[in-house]
Amino acid sequence: MIPVQGYDGRRVAVLGLGRSGLAAAHALRAGGAEPLLWDDSAPAREKAEGEGFTLHDLRKQGAFEDVAALIISPGIPHLYPTPNKVIAAAYEAGVPVDNDIGLFFRSFATEEWTGFDTTPRVIAVTGSNGKSTTSALIHHILSEAGRPTQLAGNIGRGVLDIEPAHDGEVIVLELSSYQTEIARALTPDIAVFTNLSPDHLDRHAGMGGYFAAKRRLFSEGGPDRAVIGVDEVEGRYIANQLAEGPGDDRVIAVSVERKLTGPGWQVFARKGFLSEYRKGRQTGAIDLRGIAGLPGAHNHQNACSAYAACRALGLGPKVIEAAFHSFKGLPHRSQQVAERDGVRFVNDSKATNVDSAVKALAAFENIRWICGGLEKEGGLSGLSEGFAQVRKAYVIGREAEAFARQLDGIEAVVCETMERAVAEAAQDAERGDTILLAPAAASFDQYDSFETRGEDFIRLVRALD
Repeated sequence: MIPVQGYDGRRVAVLGLGRSGLAAAHALRAGGAEPLLWDDSAPAREKAEGEGFTLHDLRKQGAFEDVAALIISPGIPHLYPTPNKVIAAAYEAGVPVDNDIGLFFRSFATEEWTGFDTTPRVIAVTGSNGKSTTSALIHHILSEAGRPTQLAGNIGRGVLDIEPAHDGEVIVLELSSYQTEIARALTPDIAVFTNLSPDHLDRHAGMGGYFAAKRRLFSEGGPDRAVIGVDEVEGRYIANQLAEGPGDDRVIAVSVERKLTGPGWQVFARKGFLSEYRKGRQTGAIDLRGIAGLPGAHNHQNACSAYAACRALGLGPKVIEAAFHSFKGLPHRSQQVAERDGVRFVNDSKATNVDSAVKALAAFENIRWICGGLEKEGGLSGLSEGFAQVRKAYVIGREAEAFARQLDGIEAVVCETMERAVAEAAQDAERGDTILLAPAAASFDQYDSFETRGEDFIRLVRALD
């Protein structure tokens, strides 16, 4: 646990008692604060009381008297579409609003570090797609290289639930826009921006607000080094804002669309080969084509970002390459779950938006595509870019018929349920086909989460005769 600094003897309110909220409450108490907890869910309140915390109804008049700060969970809206009423009351009372990420960055460094030979570092990864895989891959590389490391944030453990840093340790954080948009402290040593595509637009009032939330990781704290995916204009903008000139190697540019040139520091992948250039000279290269845990161009982008971050820490290319080959990938992200009679079954349930689904489709050939679910804002515009390798689509979800009508140019059958989709795709499949779950939609019309959806797919595949 990371005890929270700066609130010793003061009352701090915590709104939302999920994983991050309860971890924040424990960390605040460990740092000498008096946490006052609230959640609209009665079971969540009962659990908090069972762990010895004081409940404090933050909806009541005067609830913020003598309260030093309000710590909120990432799922609670604080600005758009409208602020939660408790958060709005905190604004009115002039009480600072923060989250567990902000508490982490203000509390991570301690006086014990003065005795360390090597100062601990923090790598923070954000972006629309690939940030989980990139974060896990960085953590894996460090572990394989014998470097002490912990993985936390939007993946793994809550940021305040990790252990205090050891000498030379590297903390890898995956940070979503929900986490970066309100944190009052954001000071990673290395910050990574993978890419940007439309997502969570209602929460951020459009693409501008969504990008602004991501950009805060680079603008608020000023990382020592930044790894920036420059295949979208937003990434190029961030890189331009951070660099003092073309040769400023504090910015490492990453691309999977083109060769990068110039006097700076670049890492790019073309036709399955990763290349590193620095000051106009090639300094590293890796053949990514045979790495089973990193299939497709989207995973090659993840590999480039992770490679760049680890090179910024001083790891050698051969060390990184060896770790790539032992990386198994993450569940629900281009996860091969079976192969039967020459047919592969791949679970990419995490492909919850159009951009991530298009990238998943581009990674395979002869695809029997299971798709559908709760459409996100913006609809399915651009999805047709991934249709070239699709032999047939099997559409699931409560609105499967409406979803299928938008799949112009490919054969689509309305299945509604995962069970029927898996059965029909398996019956139709021929040797050399890939049955791919890449929904291009959220799961909440039928499942609690994309993980539950992916697990159902795996269960049904393994139950095939």
